Amino acid sequence: MNSTENFSPEEITPEALFLSRRKFIRLAAMFGTAYALAACGITPSATDPSATIKPATPTIESLIDTPTSYEAITNYNNYYEFSFNKEEVAKKAANFATNPWPIEISGLIDKPQTVDASEVIARYGSEERVYSMRCVEGWSMVIPWNGFVLARLLDDIGVQPKAKYVRFTTLYAPDRMPGQVAGFSPWPYVEGLRLDEARNDLTILAHGVYGKPMLPQNGAPIRLVVPWKYGFKSIKSIVKIELVAEQPLSFWTASAPQEYGFYSNVNPYVDHPRWSQETERRIGEDKRRPTLMFNGYEDQVSYLYEGMDLKINY
Repeated sequence: MNSTENFSPEEITPEALFLSRRKFIRLAAMFGTAYALAACGITPSATDPSATIKPATPTIESLIDTPTSYEAITNYNNYYEFSFNKEEVAKKAANFATNPWPIEISGLIDKPQTVDASEVIARYGSEERVYSMRCVEGWSMVIPWNGFVLARLLDDIGVQPKAKYVRFTTLYAPDRMPGQVAGFSPWPYVEGLRLDEARNDLTILAHGVYGKPMLPQNGAPIRLVVPWKYGFKSIKSIVKIELVAEQPLSFWTASAPQEYGFYSNVNPYVDHPRWSQETERRIGEDKRRPTLMFNGYEDQVSYLYEGMDLKINY
């Protein structure tokens, strides 16, 4: 599944360029942009954007892993709105139109608005974040996302003091999403984050993969990515963002509260009721590997849960 032989060079970031960019990001985070440019053999001109862009990808140990192939990322997908079969999602979502795509931003904010996804993307731009993604089912990928930090949007809309959570909603369109026709669960898909989780620098709204616009099967045109939580928390195809005072009832918690808690942080010490979470299968690898606490992002997010019993608040 790790082969990229069916894709032309322009479809996937060349390996040498991708690794060079990752090297630059790590060095810049440690020593500064000028040092990183020199170490990577780059001489920026006065008009070179890289001379002023601040690298934002955190220097996290898991980033040394090889990114999962574009082929696997775009053809092995959990997206029940289209299909329960991971290999069928891409086919069933192939003609899914994502333009125009209005997003309602509302709730306890000063500037409620409805704005098209294309305008949001143009407003906040793009940076690359290479994150490990751990599915609650026990498999994982390393994905080079393109997007922007959610906190930037939250700062702009004027979050009011009474707001404690962010509630996200996916499109509900049974005529376009065949999986929603079945009475499986309470559609539309809803997810939520505590406000401090939403403001964490790791939390992004993504609109691309490998430098290419996001495809429908991956959650186009814009989706949430929260890398220290199980993948189902990273809601796809967002049409509504609400700031609320009460903890949202998420899709999976409503469907099976005994199995899927609100927080759903990656935790190898808390098993799913039907399987262990101690190890995971990285797509493209044969052997299982140990699952890391908070999916390897413990240093960046553990402070959010100080004093909480993570075996109860799962």
